[in-house]
Parts: sequence; structure tokens; C-alpha cells
Amino acid sequence: MRPLAVIGNVNVDLILGPAAPWPKAGTEIIVDHDELRVGGSAGNSALAWQALGIEFEIAANIGSDQFGRWLAEAFGRRSEKWPVRPEKTTLSVGITHPDGERTFFTTTGHLPRFSLADVFAVIDGERLRGGYALLCGGFLTDDLASEYDAFFDWADSHDITVALDTGWPLDGWTKENCAAARAWLSRSGIALLNQVETTTLAGIADPIEAAREIRSHMPEGAIVVVKRGPDGAIAIGPDGLPASATAPVIKVVDTIGAGDVFNAGFLAALADGKPLASCLVAGTQVASRAISTLPRSYGEPSSRQEPMS
Repeated sequence: MRPLAVIGNVNVDLILGPAAPWPKAGTEIIVDHDELRVGGSAGNSALAWQALGIEFEIAANIGSDQFGRWLAEAFGRRSEKWPVRPEKTTLSVGITHPDGERTFFTTTGHLPRFSLADVFAVIDGERLRGGYALLCGGFLTDDLASEYDAFFDWADSHDITVALDTGWPLDGWTKENCAAARAWLSRSGIALLNQVETTTLAGIADPIEAAREIRSHMPEGAIVVVKRGPDGAIAIGPDGLPASATAPVIKVVDTIGAGDVFNAGFLAALADGKPLASCLVAGTQVASRAISTLPRSYGEPSSRQEPMS
């Protein structure tokens, strides 16, 4: 098992819903479901690995309040070196809707101040050598994003393959945001994108052709994964050939973090030496289980994982 780490945004998610139609200003409605849980792209992926018994490291920061302490407690020893910022912890309130979609209200909080120094406070390059680093939340972690070139240099020097999930920019896919994402992808060994992100960045409507276009600007041997929700996932592998996986038919509870959980399942299988198609199946299965269970479940812990030396 090659070593794994996730680097990026960890925040608090308060999930409420379902709500339909959207309430009028000044009114109050009662909803059936509420859940307070660890969130953020990095947090969601890490929760899945943790539940599945997979050894990993996670680099993040937290705010100096009770929510920050709560986030750290969720990861035990893995959060012991997380830097604490003077800002409040970033909080997202997610309102779910009957069709499975959701609306987020998010505070700025601590995430913009996550830096490369914060990463190095947690992640040891030699311990992660030859492994995979899942990098996410680039459009939320401003300080770290400004140092991405140095981060990629560090990863290259330790033979660490960066798996990038760009996330969705708060101000949309502007020309500037597209250019930034393409620059990050040019240094990444794995792209983990949803279908809209893929076609938008490539400027091509067909997801397979869009994935090929993105891969043509990435390092040799790169993998581009396109997450397609209920339609499963596709990928273009190191040999340039497509692979795919279908998604099981499920009753969705909420889709929040589905792509992040897919990332965790996919990378765990890849680190275990599985073929690309099997990695897509693994990611799809764990994500499907997560979004269809309450309380959220990720599957049975693996007995094959061993701690990093």
C-alpha cells in the first residue's frame, strides 16, 4: 500500500433539510433532518479513509474556537500538529432539497490562511515518498494556493503524485479561475473532476474528449477522472485508454461530499495497486453508500491496510 495524505480544507458542515419551496423572508419552516459533521473537501475524504481503516495523514488548519477544537477531536492524533488560526472556524450551512441538490451558506473563517508552512508542520516528505497527496480546496485556501508552485516542487522532489480536486470557485469559472486550474493541473499526476468542471476547463462538451484534452496538458502518465454522479465515473489512464464504472441505483439521503468520498475510495484502491477500472468502481461504491445512509456509512474497514512506516 503506497502512503496517502490529504491536504486542504477542513471545516464544519451543518446540514438541514429537505426544504421546498424556498421559504419567504421572515418566515420559519420545520425540516426533517439535521446533522452537524466534519466537512470540507479534505475533511470528507479523510473521514472516509478513517472509517475504512486506511492509514493516512491530513494537513489542515483550524480556527481558535469551539468548532476548531471539535474538528481536531474528530481526527485524534492526526490533528495534533494542525496550526490554530486566530480567525473563527469556517462554517457551512447546507440546505438540502427534495431533488438531492443543496444550497450552501459559508463563512470565510480560517480557510484562507492555510499555508504551505501549515502543510509542512504535518506532512513529512520522506514518509510520504512514492505515495499520493490529495490536494483540494484550492479556491478556498488562498495562502496555500499562492504557494502551489513551491508545493509541486516539493512533491516532485519526494516522488509524490499529486491528485488534484480543484473544487468549484466561489465566483464561478472565470477566465482567471480556469487559467489557475489549468496551471495546477499541468503539475498534477491525477485530476479528480466532475463532469461540468471537466467540460468547462477543456471547452469540449463530450466528457471523454474533454478528459483527453486536459490530460494532454498534464505530466506524462497522468490520469484524468471524471465524476458523473448517478452516471458513475470515467477516466483516461496512463495508456490513454478510457475506463468506466457504473453507479448503483440508490435512494439518496444527501449528496454533500459525494465527490470527496469518491476521491477517497478511488485513491485507496489506486494506492493498493488496483487496475484503473477497479479504482473507479471502488470510488463509486463508497460514495454511493455514503450518500444513501443516515447516519453516513462508508463500508466495512479494510483489513489489508498497514500503517506507514
